[in-house]
Amino acid sequence: MIGPNAILQLLPQIERIGGEARVAQMLAEAGVFEVPDGSHMIPEGDAARLHQVLRRDEPEMAAELAAEAGRATADYILAHRIPKMAQWVLRALPSSLAARSLSGAITKHAWTFAGSGGFVALGPWRCEITDNPIVQGESSDVPLCHWHAAVFEHLYRTLVHPRTRCRETACCAMHGYHACQFELTVGTT
Repeated sequence: MIGPNAILQLLPQIERIGGEARVAQMLAEAGVFEVPDGSHMIPEGDAARLHQVLRRDEPEMAAELAAEAGRATADYILAHRIPKMAQWVLRALPSSLAARSLSGAITKHAWTFAGSGGFVALGPWRCEITDNPIVQGESSDVPLCHWHAAVFEHLYRTLVHPRTRCRETACCAMHGYHACQFELTVGTT
């Protein structure tokens, strides 16, 4: 099971490029016949198939659309899952302490975005997801987890440092890698 935002935040992005008909078509291709209502976890296979259909059918736009959905997911988390007082405290802390605190909170709630994959914080600025269900069974020469990277980046930009960048440095879909690895850095621009 995985959080419904893995699908719900992707649908407006698909609609933006192709309207409601394109959303219905891609959901059908992914075998998702009921749009989640957002009130409970969903089968991770549904989310994985929709992300895979997007990458297959819209290869030029998939990364951008998934990243937009990731930012929207982070906005949902900020609006509904992280108490305002906790957000205020994180913003008031020095970046190193805020990153450590946020990394711990992400670890505690990783099941919502990692599903059956194994999430590990490798420190406050690095993490990985083993057996990431969103890319399970895919093969690629480049990282594919734009949705996850955008969620992490937007949360860190909002709560830790406004110039945070997140880059996926390895992906389960790439030959020889067992984990999707993410590195967060603070840029100068």
